[in-house]
Amino acid sequence: MTTTISTASAATMFVLLEGPSDVAAVAALMERDGLASPNVELVNLQGATNVGRVLGEIRQIRSDADVVGLDDAADTRAAEKALADDGLPVLDASDLPVYGFFVCEPDLEGELIRALGVERAKAAIEGAGLGSKFDALRTQAAWADEPLADQLRRFARAASGRKENAAAVLAAALGADEVPEPLAMLLDRIRYA
Repeated sequence: MTTTISTASAATMFVLLEGPSDVAAVAALMERDGLASPNVELVNLQGATNVGRVLGEIRQIRSDADVVGLDDAADTRAAEKALADDGLPVLDASDLPVYGFFVCEPDLEGELIRALGVERAKAAIEGAGLGSKFDALRTQAAWADEPLADQLRRFARAASGRKENAAAVLAAALGADEVPEPLAMLLDRIRYA
């Protein structure tokens, strides 16, 4: 996981991910599927708006590298602009998958929770020893009356450290045939790197 690209990197594919939770989820799925490879580098962008800068760094070091990524639906504009600036004819978010950038609706955590279902997602969180922290969130006045799916998504998106752990736990709980489409398409690209 990097935030800047090293000139010593042996990677031929760079996977641009918005943050550490995305890296944790993709790494968990890659490990489960036996896709770990020195040819693939997971890059923590530290925010979707950094995609253009990081893509520029990659092109300076390895102009022929395959660059793919994952975006939350609200953050696609930065990827659209970065790819257009890289010379690709991107008009809007519907063009992103053609170039290896896949969009999570509304975000990675939402995709993982929807794929698992709320009861299995809750069980995965509890099984990881995070049950008491999740229960604490559920008793807060702002969240007590919200649907379980919204509570889970909020829990999985909050607090650095826990966010990465929750994403990895939820991703690891998925069966091979349950991986949400954006992640499945990204893994397919990685598989053939």
